[in-house]
Amino acid sequence: MKEKDKPHYLGHRQRLREKLLRDGRSLADYELLELALAGVLPRRDTKPLAKLMIERFGSLKDALMARPDQLKAVSGIGPAAVAHWGLLQELFARMGEARARSGAPLSDAADVARAAMARIGSKGVEEFWVAFLDTKNRVIAWEQVSKGTVDATPVFPREIMATALRLEAAALILAHNHPGGDPAPSMEDLALTQRIRETARGLDIRVLDHVIVTDHDYYSFNEHGRL
Repeated sequence: MKEKDKPHYLGHRQRLREKLLRDGRSLADYELLELALAGVLPRRDTKPLAKLMIERFGSLKDALMARPDQLKAVSGIGPAAVAHWGLLQELFARMGEARARSGAPLSDAADVARAAMARIGSKGVEEFWVAFLDTKNRVIAWEQVSKGTVDATPVFPREIMATALRLEAAALILAHNHPGGDPAPSMEDLALTQRIRETARGLDIRVLDHVIVTDHDYYSFNEHGRL
């Protein structure tokens, strides 16, 4: 293809890549999104789509963390782009979970919140996760124990304890998300935490914390003196 026949956006995209390598902070949010989209839509001018997504979702972060059903509602986003977004989100989640997966001691609420916010903070339904710890508070496993609806998820203390016994865990840190955006615990959250704590106590397993997260904030039962 002759230079004059190349689509105009190819030169623009190359200039963005060069700008990214020189100083990524100099790119506007929509320009970063352009490049992310270009990876899966190489034969399309992704600038209009990037601007549309930021306008629709409100910010770069919200556009990147959009759920599959939300992405499918955007004109120009097909299955390949949805899958690519899933890849980006999984990379983000694993980076945030790094400490929870490393085997390092995990007892600080901020560390737990960071992992939970990365994994489930932007989810549209509630998910309940548990960090199972050894006697030195090192992570044995970080696992989802239930997935529910936009405002509830069924959690059974006996199933959590069965997993704890199988893993020979000495302590637990509970975590779940509030899709509505408010991390404050509900009456149901308070009651559930108490039930899990009582069940764990009978098996000589400690519950160190219960962290409730949104995409930008968290509530720690331990920090608020509720454990």
